[in-house]
Amino acid sequence: MTIFIVNPNSSQTVTDGIDRTVQPMRAVSPVPIECRTLAEGPKGIETQAHVDGVVTPLLAHCADLEDRASAFVVACFSDPGLAALREQSKRPVLGIAESAVLTAMTLGQRFGIISILSRSVPRHMRYLGAMGVMDRLAGDLPLELGVAELADKDRTFARLKAVGAALRDDKGADVLILGCAGMTAFRADLEAELGRPVVEPCQAAAAMAIGRLALARADGKGTKA
Repeated sequence: MTIFIVNPNSSQTVTDGIDRTVQPMRAVSPVPIECRTLAEGPKGIETQAHVDGVVTPLLAHCADLEDRASAFVVACFSDPGLAALREQSKRPVLGIAESAVLTAMTLGQRFGIISILSRSVPRHMRYLGAMGVMDRLAGDLPLELGVAELADKDRTFARLKAVGAALRDDKGADVLILGCAGMTAFRADLEAELGRPVVEPCQAAAAMAIGRLALARADGKGTKA
C-alpha cells in the first residue's frame, strides 16, 4: 500500500520538487510515498478552466491506483477534484491547500498566502470562504510569476522575500503559506529570511496523510483505511 501524491499538472519538474520536499517524511511513514504526474494536465494550473479541466483525468488516474492506495494527496493549491475524489475513493484524500491552511492555523493566529498570480487570488478567496476561515486570513498576495517561471530560483526567491515581508509587515501575518506546489524548494530559506513559520503545502498534506494512517492503525484498521 502507498500514499500517492498526484501532481495534477504535467510538469515533471514540479513533481520532482514535490518528491524532494517530502523525502524526509518517508522515514516516518508506515507505507511508501509515491509522487506522480498527471500527463493529461496542463503545464501549470493557473486558471479556473485549468482547475475544472483536470478533474476527470485526475479521478481516472486515482481510480486505477485505488487498490494499491493507502491515501491520496491532490498536489495543487486549488485542490481540484477534492470533493469528487473523496466521493470516489474509500481511502483518505487530502488536498494541499486545505491541509496547509489547517496546519497554518496551528502555528499562528493569522496566516498569509503567497500566490503565483493575481488571478489566483479570487479562486483562493472562494475556497477559504467555503472553508469558513476568512477571519484567520491576513492576506493573499501574488508573486506575479507563472508556474513555469518559478524555475528561475533567484528571481522567485527575491519575489518571495518581498511578498512575504509585505504579508508579515503590512498585513500582520504571523505564519505564511506557499501557495503553489512549484514553490517547494524555498520553504526553509524563506522561513529563515522572514523569521516566521512557512508552511509548504505538500509537506502539510503528506503529514496529514501519515497521521490518518496512524489513526486508522490506532483504531485497528491497519493502513488501508
